[in-house]
Amino acid sequence: DYELCEEWGQLYPVPREDLINLHREHLLHLLKIGDMEKALQLLQRIEDPGVCLAISEQSLDQHPNLAASHFLADYLTAHFYASLTTARRNEIQALYIGSKVLLTLPELSRVNYFHLSSRPLLMLEQLLMNMKVDWVAVAVQTLHQLLAGREIGFTVEDIDNLLSKYAEKALNFPFTLKEKRS
Repeated sequence: DYELCEEWGQLYPVPREDLINLHREHLLHLLKIGDMEKALQLLQRIEDPGVCLAISEQSLDQHPNLAASHFLADYLTAHFYASLTTARRNEIQALYIGSKVLLTLPELSRVNYFHLSSRPLLMLEQLLMNMKVDWVAVAVQTLHQLLAGREIGFTVEDIDNLLSKYAEKALNFPFTLKEKRS
């Protein structure tokens, strides 16, 4: 049905907003069923870069599943980096990095942290608070690799400070140890 509507739009004038809505719904449908190849082909068929940007951003703002969010954040960064404001660029890159970190977690646990995908530092803090030390190790390694040469609103030093803060709390004893007397 989407393809028929797309053909109709090529034959008759369709208002820009209706065209954006059609392509956005088609893109979200393709991403929902996991057909990234057809989603990419759909985006490449759109001749007007402004329409393509609007479709991609609106789709991302609808918070699709993890794979779709990762795909859209990657696409927007790769094709429209210069067209985005600095704040939006940081937001999209944070979502890309957060989704990449989520993909390092065990599959069944991802749903528990998906709501934090656009806030990787908060996700890392949540993992620390939940005592998921092994997951934190993998997440920190992934973050260090992804942050190399990027500016997204936080740095490697911010990660190190967070880890130091929680390491200090882990060693903080609220009481004094008493020696046993024989």
